[in-house]
Order: sequence, then structure tokens, then C-alpha cells
Amino acid sequence: MEKEIQRFYNNPAEATLEVIGGKWKLLILCYLNGGPMRTSEIRKEIPDISQKVLTQQLRELEADGIVKRTVYNQVPPKVVYISELGNSLKSILDQLCEWGEQFIKNRQSSDSTK
Repeated sequence: MEKEIQRFYNNPAEATLEVIGGKWKLLILCYLNGGPMRTSEIRKEIPDISQKVLTQQLRELEADGIVKRTVYNQVPPKVVYISELGNSLKSILDQLCEWGEQFIKNRQSSDSTK
């Protein structure tokens, strides 16, 4: 029987960052919030991520219950990832994207005035 490890956080943001922090997880979730995707489709959307890192990040998100991995019994094998619990992050992800768009616009306008 596996022993469940319970971690205590000083701030709820710590728990959030532990689950979705890092360079790639937010991007992966942004794309998966658009609907189910195969690994190769995610890779096309995020060309700078290596296959190894993508697989690792997807496994971590799956272990945390944020995404679900569905394997279809066919040749060649088909594996699809969908954001389950990740759907509850949709409004947060949308706000982050909106903030990023505004930041880019502000940055571009301040660069053009120099």
C-alpha cells in the first residue's frame, strides 16, 4: 500500500505553482483548453519543447490530475490528452493571456517612443 505524502504550504499560491509552474506547463494547458490533442499536435504548437520534456510535463500534469491521458487501441497507437481539472484553470489561463497581451502592447508602445 502506497503511503500518501501530504505537503503543507505556507501560501495557496505555492500549491498552484507546484502544479502548473515551470516553463512549459502553462503553455501545454493553454493549448489543451482548446480541446483534446495528441502529443504530436502539442509539439507542433510548442516547437521549442523537446519530446522528452513534453512527455515529462504531461506525465506530471497527469499525476496531479490536471490532464487525462486516453490511449486508443489502434495501429499506430493513438494517445490523446485532455484537460480535465485543467478546465477549472480556464479563467485563470485566459486572464494570464490577456495580461500578457496588454504587457506586450505596453512594451511595444514604450519601445516605439524611445
